[in-house]
Amino acid sequence: MPKQEAPLHQLKAYLPDGSFEDVSYYLLHYKVHLTITRERKSVLGDYRNALAEKNHRISVNGNLNKYAFLITLLHELAHLFTYERFGHRVQAHGSEWKNEFGKILAQFLLKKIFPPDIYKALLKTLQNPAASSCADTVLLRVLHQYDEKKEGILLIESLQDGSHFKIKGGRIFKKMERVRKRIKCLEIDTGKIYLFSPVYEVEIAGN
Repeated sequence: MPKQEAPLHQLKAYLPDGSFEDVSYYLLHYKVHLTITRERKSVLGDYRNALAEKNHRISVNGNLNKYAFLITLLHELAHLFTYERFGHRVQAHGSEWKNEFGKILAQFLLKKIFPPDIYKALLKTLQNPAASSCADTVLLRVLHQYDEKKEGILLIESLQDGSHFKIKGGRIFKKMERVRKRIKCLEIDTGKIYLFSPVYEVEIAGN
């Protein structure tokens, strides 16, 4: 069963003020089938190119704050623009995609939609966009400040070494030392070592 398309007028509730008209123009012009999905930990958005009788398809996680939602949507629109120009002849996040993402992101930065701290982080993103919004630690850290606060939910980097925490699904880990850009963590039940992004959201667990 195909995912249900989000009515365009409902999209306004997910976007920051001043962005809806331009976003809706792109969605209508390219006949994008947009779906707003439940939370996905490993991906914030997704793009599928037009095929046979199917339109371009974009999905974005509906639990994102408005700024994160817009940035993710622009990320996926950049994939659409890249496909329109190059088809499958280029890498998904190669220089062509970076160029398209940079252009549309710069367009929205000129509108002064974003708060100063997000604006500053996005200027750095423009220099070399990450293949995934999940991989841009600096940007994620800033965007996290605009998330709805949840009781007992913190970023791993804010925990003291040796603290125990839970992730979705109930698995419990012990925070260990930092390894380059990741944080080494021990799964209590299995003794296995995992590397987490420092801005991964976790729930505090008793030691």
